[in-house]
Amino acid sequence: MKKLSTQTAKTLACLGLSGALFLGAASAAAADEEAGGDLLSQIQEKGSITFAMEGQWAPWTYHDEDGELVGYDTEVGKAIAEKLGVEAEFVEGEWDGLFAGMDIGRYDAVINGVEITDERAEKYDFSTPYAYIRTALVVAESNEDILSFEDLDGKKTSNSLGSTYADMAAEYGADVQNVDTLAETIDMVLSGRVDATLNAEVSFYDYLAEHPDAPIKIVALTEDASEVAIPLRKEEATGTLREAIDTAIAELSEDGTLTELSEKYFGSDISQQDLD
Repeated sequence: MKKLSTQTAKTLACLGLSGALFLGAASAAAADEEAGGDLLSQIQEKGSITFAMEGQWAPWTYHDEDGELVGYDTEVGKAIAEKLGVEAEFVEGEWDGLFAGMDIGRYDAVINGVEITDERAEKYDFSTPYAYIRTALVVAESNEDILSFEDLDGKKTSNSLGSTYADMAAEYGADVQNVDTLAETIDMVLSGRVDATLNAEVSFYDYLAEHPDAPIKIVALTEDASEVAIPLRKEEATGTLREAIDTAIAELSEDGTLTELSEKYFGSDISQQDLD
């Protein structure tokens, strides 16, 4: 038998190792797909669903005086999990990292007052809406220059990077400064570092309830209410989970749970499309 050169032997060995690694990875991927292709089944098997949220956006998701995580989204998430027969686990993070974490599978879903937009709907699957909100334009009480969204052109606003509100302000020509919390954005308005800010109407009402002397005012509201829903990765494995969440939301709406939680945290029922 002809003896192979050292280099040839090394090459064949590397090819054999690469082939083995490729086949091993393919087999592992196939096994994963067969065992866990259905995200709902995985969730029910481990006994918990992981939701991502900010944890500092009252009254949606925040910590009370005892440090406990509470809020409308927190309780809705727990109620949905109960319908699925599992526990709800919440992972907190900054807004612009919530979707990135879901993209790589760190979270099963995001529940954080997420409004459905055309851009988001292209990338994510959304549950049926569980809340309806209008966007408010807020300025300092002494500000007489901004009376409408159109007046934002050339002005400075503050909002979380990648949020619906930041995108909307930019569309009206504003220079958007990035912040993490509602309290921070209002502080920037009051200090004069920005001219205005946008956020959910109900979030401002909640802020004013806690800070009744805050010299801010709402000068404009969007005519139509935005739909708030739960985004999930757009892939076949999440289909059954989305259907199960939709069923849970429908049941929570029908039995009055969403209305009760809405009135508890917002003082009105935002779980129904008709806000009047």
